[in-house]
Amino acid sequence: MANANVRVRFCPSPTGNPHVGLVRTALFNWAFARHTGGTFVFRIEDTDAARDSEESYVQLLDSLRWLGFDWDEGPEAGGPHEPYRQSQRMDIYKDVAKKLLDGGYAYHCYCTTEELDTRRDAARAAGKPSGYDGHCRDLTAEQVAAYDAEGRTPIVRFRMPDETITFTDLVRGELTFTPENVPDYGIVRANGAPLYTLVNPVDDALMEITHVLRGEDLLSSTPRQIALYKALIELGIAKAVPEFGHLPYVMGEGNKKLSKRDPQSSLNLYRERGFLPEGLLNYLSLLGWSLAPDRDIFTIEEMVAAFDIADVNPNPARFDLKKAESINADHIRLLDVKEFTERCAPWLKAPFAPWAPEDFDEAKWQAIAPDAQTRLKVLSEITENVDFLFLSEPVHDEASWAKAMKEGAAELLSTARAKLFQADWTSAESLKNAVLAAGEEHGLKLGKAQAPVRVAVTGRTVGLPLFESLQVLGKEKTIARIDAALARLAA
Repeated sequence: MANANVRVRFCPSPTGNPHVGLVRTALFNWAFARHTGGTFVFRIEDTDAARDSEESYVQLLDSLRWLGFDWDEGPEAGGPHEPYRQSQRMDIYKDVAKKLLDGGYAYHCYCTTEELDTRRDAARAAGKPSGYDGHCRDLTAEQVAAYDAEGRTPIVRFRMPDETITFTDLVRGELTFTPENVPDYGIVRANGAPLYTLVNPVDDALMEITHVLRGEDLLSSTPRQIALYKALIELGIAKAVPEFGHLPYVMGEGNKKLSKRDPQSSLNLYRERGFLPEGLLNYLSLLGWSLAPDRDIFTIEEMVAAFDIADVNPNPARFDLKKAESINADHIRLLDVKEFTERCAPWLKAPFAPWAPEDFDEAKWQAIAPDAQTRLKVLSEITENVDFLFLSEPVHDEASWAKAMKEGAAELLSTARAKLFQADWTSAESLKNAVLAAGEEHGLKLGKAQAPVRVAVTGRTVGLPLFESLQVLGKEKTIARIDAALARLAA
């Protein structure tokens, strides 16, 4: 569906950490732009000085780069509609608000919060819609003078047309909103600061956005924005009303919408745990879309080639951490070994690694990496999986020790030591056969026989393939650790 005229935008507010719902919205917009050969506009909605921060802005840019998103227009990329930060576009909004007022599309509203609340409560009690009741829609000059004399400062409110608004949502099909359910709404605060309800559509109009793909939580504001676009078209500010597509909610625990406050919603959490960008994006794409009914694992290039907004499912999508980890594990296994070792690098040094930098052995790491690659769900797991190679002695967690070192463990370890001492250390299979033979002497299968050996040597009951691990650690250290375990058991 090549269409170079497609222009989509991603316009987050720089507040707090980026969250996965935001990333899913960015992904669908970016994929749609790349699929159609259109333009991906990145815009910053930073008009809320109380909540926005420069730190969050920098973090946002860093996160998008980490995920592999590029933008055709926006901060640092420039473009024909600069600036792309709303805080630098205030004069534009002021000018548009004046034109809306002069054209009769908006009006000054002097109602206080208390008056609005009282009238809303009365409307609810009477079983009527509780939105704004149009009290200031047609004030006389005398009424305006009286309010001014009281020292009231008005807000600017958009005048909704008395008509039903119908549009075709790209995800949900045809939707209709009746006038009583879409009252007049504020677009400029009493202090002159423009509201999201004004700045968002104005920027979309001036930046000639053709498709607005955004979260379902913004659906109720769409008829208001459509009415505003039509006013902007009549004023010569906008060229057309964009098409809308509202993406399904991402649900968290207990069938609740995943909120920014949910710990599992933070993008930083996944980055710090060692999710691959391609693994995370693969999973997030499945929250409302699929490449094929029987295929969960694919590259971002394959997604872009196939992505069509019409294929997005309108039903809520559940965030499943276990599935996200499983898909990430598949992407880890898809890396070639060289890239896998490079991606693990941050977790093999301070502050993650518990060993001294001089104790890290690159040859041992390269030797164990292919086996490690088959076992990890996230890259951060590499640290505890290989620490036994670089620490002077293994970290014994007491629960693992108690589980493995039951009655008869000392006798088994002693036999295994003798057989390992005689084994061929150039072959992991030879080491396996040594432990297998020790187990047979004590009436144990391999699974039971290797448990005390694993804990004695690595400190843990689970980990990388045992015999490959022993081979990389080496005969001298392996035997020394078994001796230390036997001494502890004897004590």
